[in-house]
Amino acid sequence: MGIFSSLNREQKEAIGLLQVGTFLEYFDLMLYVHMAVLLNELFFPKTDPHTAALLTAFAFCCTYVLRPFGALLFGYLGDNMGRKTTVIITTMMMAVSCIVMANLPTYAQIGIGATWVVTVCRIVQGLSSMGEIIGAQIYVSEITKPPSGYVSVSFVSLASAVGGMAALGVATLSTRHGFNWRIAFWIGAGIAMIGSVARTRLRETPEFLAMKNKIKVAKKNRVQVHHDKIYYPTLIAYFLIQCGWPLSFFLGFFYFNSTLKQVFGYSAEDIILHNFCLTTVPVFQGIALALMSYYINPLTILRIKGYLFTVLMIFIAALINTCTSAHHIFLLQALILVLCLNDFPAQYIFIKQMPVHRRFTASGFIYASSRALTYIITSFGIVYLTESFGHWGLLFITVPLCTTYLLSINYFEKLENQKH
Repeated sequence: MGIFSSLNREQKEAIGLLQVGTFLEYFDLMLYVHMAVLLNELFFPKTDPHTAALLTAFAFCCTYVLRPFGALLFGYLGDNMGRKTTVIITTMMMAVSCIVMANLPTYAQIGIGATWVVTVCRIVQGLSSMGEIIGAQIYVSEITKPPSGYVSVSFVSLASAVGGMAALGVATLSTRHGFNWRIAFWIGAGIAMIGSVARTRLRETPEFLAMKNKIKVAKKNRVQVHHDKIYYPTLIAYFLIQCGWPLSFFLGFFYFNSTLKQVFGYSAEDIILHNFCLTTVPVFQGIALALMSYYINPLTILRIKGYLFTVLMIFIAALINTCTSAHHIFLLQALILVLCLNDFPAQYIFIKQMPVHRRFTASGFIYASSRALTYIITSFGIVYLTESFGHWGLLFITVPLCTTYLLSINYFEKLENQKH
């Protein structure tokens, strides 16, 4: 393909290895997320519907709440030991957590201990997946140049969506065709181990090596090292952009589950199949946007999506109230995922705005903290807001996030214009 004609063999091999690793990480991570309607019944105590909704929110959020601490840990490793070492470590962590979950007794067998162990495993998976995708994006951004770099980083990120789709495929087999869910976690652990070994073939990025050499020379000559500064307005704008995806993901895949069950009589197995069909939407959308980014500035793509998503959110309650079938719900969910607020396909631009010596720490912490905060606000806040205001309660969360998202995109467009 002409888009990748500027890349040499080593660059293409590195991108391929990182794509495979990201796919494996997100296959393992999303396996539990999308099977939560089934697995929460095995590992959490049975309660009334309201408490069950809160427990589901807790199980969903526990994957993300400690990610900021993991970002500081992996940020230190990535900025000091190297990008390559960090992505290998994260893949090994995912493999170990999958092995534990594959062998974990249920709540009926050992009581509340099962709940705590599965929660810890979810936290470990959340931490490792965070370090994985940030490490992969940074690695590719440091070995490529625009516009092929836009596409290359986007395709690495797209592998996470494909991993989620594969996880839902396995979840569908488990719930509808009697495939043992424990075998799925064993498969996840096995492929994560393979991914770790494969990544040992990677070489460290030139930008990281140049930065380390600069520090080494400065120490040898006993002079102070002068690094590029981190500008806080840039960090804040990047944080606000990253807050968009948790909202889009929750609305696209989880918000309508109760409606599908209570209004349209969906079972847990039906919801998993329904969501599996939904996962094809971000995959095909991602391919289209990644290819478009070679010809159209990625920030322009984000701005257009942001405007359309804002309009959709203003009318979301009215649209939901007009849905008379599960097919209507599916179409609305698909539209949310097509127009979603996220940083795709402009990750390359955002990463390059971070100084090399703190790039992993800054990017990772923003990625992690934005998801930890927004998933908590979204999943717990929506439970209470919709109880009081119905679907119109969504506006209390969606309007502020859409507004700050668009303002932040405008900020980065000004930065890019200043560079040129």
